[in-house]
Amino acid sequence: MRTITSLPLFVCVVLSASSLMANSAANTAATDPLLTRGKYLVQNVGLCADCHSPRNERGEFIPELWLEGAPLPFAPTVPMPWSPAAPPIAGLPSMTEEQAIVFLQSGTRPDGSRPLPPMPEYRFDAEDARAVVAYLKSLTK
Repeated sequence: MRTITSLPLFVCVVLSASSLMANSAANTAATDPLLTRGKYLVQNVGLCADCHSPRNERGEFIPELWLEGAPLPFAPTVPMPWSPAAPPIAGLPSMTEEQAIVFLQSGTRPDGSRPLPPMPEYRFDAEDARAVVAYLKSLTK
């Protein structure tokens, strides 16, 4: 009988500890200068969400699908090679960290190709490329 009454207490302790660890990890991410720089570059310089995040019918970003890829809501006015959708980049599902760093520094994919417009060929320096990759990698679900 004693173990049954202590089970709820044990569950509460485990859940509290898990919550504290999650909050600690979130606080570390929020204060890590590399992640802070990467978030700034993704949100304010690269404006990655404009293409890589879907929007609702009111044109607002859908928070739970942040940087999960989206069809592009615009197209060129003249015929040209064009990507109709932006792939997911949260968590870097299609590249290793090193491949993504090279991509952000050179504009070249791992297979040697270049992205189709409207994706710009970024030329980040090594430090900024690492920051962007660290931030995108941190966005895993």
